[in-house]
Amino acid sequence: MVSSKLRKVPEGVSLTSKEVAWIRRKLGREPNPVEWGMFDIMYSEHCSYKSSRPVLKILPSKGPRVIVGPGYDSGIVDLGDGYVAAFKVESHNHPSAIEPYNGAATGIGGIVRDILCVGARPVALLDSLRFGSLQSPHSRWLFRYVVKGIADYGNCIGVPTVAGEVEFDRSFEKNCLVNVACVGIAKKEDIILAEFKHPGDIIVLVGGSTGRDGIHGVTFASKTLSEESEADRPAVQIGDPFMKKLLIEAVLEALKTGFVSGVKDLGGGGLTCATSEMSAKGGVGVEINLDRVHVREAEMNAYELMLSESQERMLFAVKPEGLKTVLEVFEKYEIPYSVLGKVVEGGLLKADFKGETVVNVPAELVARAPVIRRKARKPPAVQEKLKASKPSQPENLQKAFLELLSSQNIASREWVYRQYDHEVGVRTVVKPGDGDAAVLRLIDVPKAVAVTFDANSRHSALDPFNGHAGALAEAARNLVCVGAEPLAYTDCCNFGNPEKPEVFWQFKQGIEGLALMSKGLKIPCVGGNVSFYNEDEETGLAVKPTTTIVMVGLIEKLDHITSMGLKEAGDALIMVGTTLPEMGGSEYYHEILKFDGGEPPKASVRKEKATIKTVLKAIRKGFVKAAHDCSKGGLAAALAVMAVKGKLGLNVNLERIPSLKIGRLDELLFSESYARVLLEVPKRKVERVLKIASKNGASASQIGEVSDREAFTLKFKGKPVVDCSLSELEEAWLTPLPKALEGTPA
Repeated sequence: MVSSKLRKVPEGVSLTSKEVAWIRRKLGREPNPVEWGMFDIMYSEHCSYKSSRPVLKILPSKGPRVIVGPGYDSGIVDLGDGYVAAFKVESHNHPSAIEPYNGAATGIGGIVRDILCVGARPVALLDSLRFGSLQSPHSRWLFRYVVKGIADYGNCIGVPTVAGEVEFDRSFEKNCLVNVACVGIAKKEDIILAEFKHPGDIIVLVGGSTGRDGIHGVTFASKTLSEESEADRPAVQIGDPFMKKLLIEAVLEALKTGFVSGVKDLGGGGLTCATSEMSAKGGVGVEINLDRVHVREAEMNAYELMLSESQERMLFAVKPEGLKTVLEVFEKYEIPYSVLGKVVEGGLLKADFKGETVVNVPAELVARAPVIRRKARKPPAVQEKLKASKPSQPENLQKAFLELLSSQNIASREWVYRQYDHEVGVRTVVKPGDGDAAVLRLIDVPKAVAVTFDANSRHSALDPFNGHAGALAEAARNLVCVGAEPLAYTDCCNFGNPEKPEVFWQFKQGIEGLALMSKGLKIPCVGGNVSFYNEDEETGLAVKPTTTIVMVGLIEKLDHITSMGLKEAGDALIMVGTTLPEMGGSEYYHEILKFDGGEPPKASVRKEKATIKTVLKAIRKGFVKAAHDCSKGGLAAALAVMAVKGKLGLNVNLERIPSLKIGRLDELLFSESYARVLLEVPKRKVERVLKIASKNGASASQIGEVSDREAFTLKFKGKPVVDCSLSELEEAWLTPLPKALEGTPA
């Protein structure tokens, strides 16, 4: 039995009594205030993954293209010809909910440093955003300033924002989700990892000066938001994109010297996290002098220096013989730096300040928190929602269709991506809004990388297992629709309070769904992030379970690149995949029928593989002119977007849609069944495409044709169900977002 004295939690520390007792036992003494602060941040959910680690280990992380998997600053995959892609996703939810501009901007800053840390040049940014309803002034304010923060920072550093998604739902009213990702390109031989490996290496702190901003940012991000959360505003870091632009070039040039043996960014957890994790990974110790840290505020103490999360900082391990050469690089770019200490034998993390040793703890003990085995329990209300009776079909389906096209989760995101510079760097081939994924060319070889960012919160709220499996499959379909073979993914898990068994059940179910689809499609997970406590303390309202998927694919030949807009009148339209009456969690049910129940789509590895193989083979054979995945809004919305983007009309016979158990027309139009893709194919190639589908076990049918008339016509048994002009579609789809934001101050 552990004594009550051993379990007593020090004042100002958010550790559990068990964790406090564990630390005292392992250390064999009472930690001092600086050390308690270090344990406090490193044992937070944000840094330690103490609740999620036992669950996440079921995700497959190995594959023929995987070079670096989970546990490092970025996952890395092999692109061939000596090139690799590094990519990472992070959440910046809590900071953005309190201070949206700096919260979002510093999220971009941190994710760029993660890519730099493995020796890659950042070439693309992505973002996945969730807010409350656009009818809410608070949500509009958050939306505007999160987008502005991302745009201003990304545009300043010269890295294009090329893809992303936005979803609106009342569960995100207080707790917005801001997930950001970055992709980098490097030569395979230039990869470096965040490890201290060689005793004698010199430790150098590089970049922005250290201040009091961001202290305890990770512990702030590991608790629910409340009315008092405004007091945590100082925990939000402040970014400096102009320093970051210089830092990118200086870091890459320093790495080219060959004298750098390890590098890590100072993000969450600051100097504590960087020194302890690099030491623990390398199995060595570290000695630093905090008096040498370059600061921007006077009289900072050791606690503040170890815990500060000031931005634009990185920690280097430099070979002694190359120190002068590396420091000359930083001086060339006028980047501030401090030589803090050295790597030593043993496993101790030691820090001195003003002539005293203020930290002397095992790095492993700081870096590796004990796991917590959480209880999981299925919420009873879920079953009731799944079995709820279907609402009636509206009489006027054309009116319902146009309203759905104008709804906040279907309407065009052009207002968002117009804020971003998505062409800087000359790599962007398929731009935001033009395809199901962004496509970036590799400069020196005739290949391209495709990247997408996907999730479905409403499906996951009703069925986290299938919702998560479906989100991963949708990401794979999006890559295939631009002609890419999916290589690997990283995920960002956003949930409520894991101490609640119902929330942890959602998390476990979601990860099990990801694991099923990941293993089935042979697409490994190479990293990720978990953000818990996205919950309003006063109301108890948690965000809908949302795991966003960043997936990277490879296009071996540039002529395989495919966009979504219709290309030529007279071409055939083919639907690959089967439509079922899976309406639960659909935008149609929520927005038009005001109904939040019903059975959501079921994910099927077999169906997804059949569709993916069919589409990829047809594209590689040169048979496909346009491709678009069917997801939010169903078949009708997907067809409308293809028509608007291509400025061409179409005629579709709804009776030809491959379907099962469909009893109503609205189910055929608006079901969000998975494993479905629309293709535009020259008429002379239709039979070839259908044969490919049959060979791969996918249902497929020619459902209509592209028209030179500016008419969008969907018929059933010869009668128009939807018959409207392209200008009506454009008005419905393109204008809602700007209109919703009118009158909101910039």
